[in-house]
Amino acid sequence: MAEVRHTEVRAELRGADVRSARSIPDLVTELGRDVSSLVSKEAGLLRAEVSEKLSNLQTAGGSLAAAGICLLVSLLILLQALIVALTNLGLGAGWASLLVGLAVGIIGVVLLQQGRSLLGEGILPKRTQTQVQRDAEMLKEQVK
Repeated sequence: MAEVRHTEVRAELRGADVRSARSIPDLVTELGRDVSSLVSKEAGLLRAEVSEKLSNLQTAGGSLAAAGICLLVSLLILLQALIVALTNLGLGAGWASLLVGLAVGIIGVVLLQQGRSLLGEGILPKRTQTQVQRDAEMLKEQVK
């Protein structure tokens, strides 16, 4: 039993000698293959994740568009009902339509101005951009 164990240990040591006997170019080549494989797999994972997110975004966009259309139709019907109610209260149909149209127009202008001011900030991730610039500067200093 001890002889079998001694033989196993000797075989393991010979395997370690073979592994340690590989040349540096072989190790560098293997490292290059491993890094290339890792980058390829990471890129594939990124593509799959982006594809999934885009698919979800398309579905969400379709739902939002349908909801927007339904809400717009609902708003038009409610505005028409408001005009009819104002007409029933004794205001002329033309004046009721004008009043409701002006009110909706003012609300629209306010929302437009608010949206434009929010759009002025842009869509670039400024904090991330600043952090990446800091990291790049730090790396440049480290390399010097």
